[in-house]
Amino acid sequence: MTLLPARRLLLVHAHPDDESINNGVTMARYAAEGALVTLVTCTLGEEGEVIPADLAHLAPDRDDTLGPHRVGELAAAMRALGVTDHRFLGGAGRYRDSGMMGAPQNDRPNAFWQADLDEAAAHLVAVIREVRPQVLVTYDPNGGYGHPDHIQAHRVAMRAAELAAQAGFRPDLGPAYAIGKIYWNCNPRSDVEDGLARLHAAGHAFPGIASADDVPGVVPDADVTATITGSEAYTAAKTEAMRAHYTQIVVDGPFFALSNDLGQPLFRTEHYQLVHGFSGAAEGAREDDLFAGVDGTATREHGARIEEVAE
Repeated sequence: MTLLPARRLLLVHAHPDDESINNGVTMARYAAEGALVTLVTCTLGEEGEVIPADLAHLAPDRDDTLGPHRVGELAAAMRALGVTDHRFLGGAGRYRDSGMMGAPQNDRPNAFWQADLDEAAAHLVAVIREVRPQVLVTYDPNGGYGHPDHIQAHRVAMRAAELAAQAGFRPDLGPAYAIGKIYWNCNPRSDVEDGLARLHAAGHAFPGIASADDVPGVVPDADVTATITGSEAYTAAKTEAMRAHYTQIVVDGPFFALSNDLGQPLFRTEHYQLVHGFSGAAEGAREDDLFAGVDGTATREHGARIEEVAE
């Protein structure tokens, strides 16, 4: 039996680059501290818009080779963050990027949006039972901003956490295991507004500036239950990882833009909402460690049950 590190973190994301934007500091920190950080990406991001003009031929309406190219970008980002365990859900290319909500690409049979929920979740159950993470990070039910692949990634992650804990579900995938804590990505409104104010006050190279409504996962400050603040080293790693996704992201100092050319803050502090499990912080305080209250072990009884998460 392979010995696993005492702390194990699983992140589920829709496309390459989502992990670096949302969780780059968090991933760099825990990888540096010796935790097993496992990233599962659900698609290759084939439908993304290509920013560099000299790579426009990669686009889905031309060579349609953006997906394989983004596999390389993701590998470079993982090197920057120090993460060595990365998988694609069901294998690279099993599910295709669905495009934005309402696009014709949503209806392709192999689009992630069309995936059978339990079938897709079973691929993730296998990962959960293998690496036995105490902590899972994914999106909120709206996927942060309503993209179909983000919504589906949320559904698959939550369903997989439920199924992985059931001894009767696919015993061929390994012994049942219950994840102790589940977090959703979020951004407190005060941080977003402060970051946008800094962007307005600074010189920048972007044609425009995003509004708070353009930033995914904005929530009232009171909804945030955990905050991970990046050191200079972890922030630098996140910045390098975002730069690695160069077909999708332009980084300018502490700011960045996607293909819409709207500047946004590059957050060195990342926030989460605990939706399953128990907070390790004092009542009314935010956690500063996603593993707070986790002792690194799981009893047979704990591994056989999971609470329902209200959505």
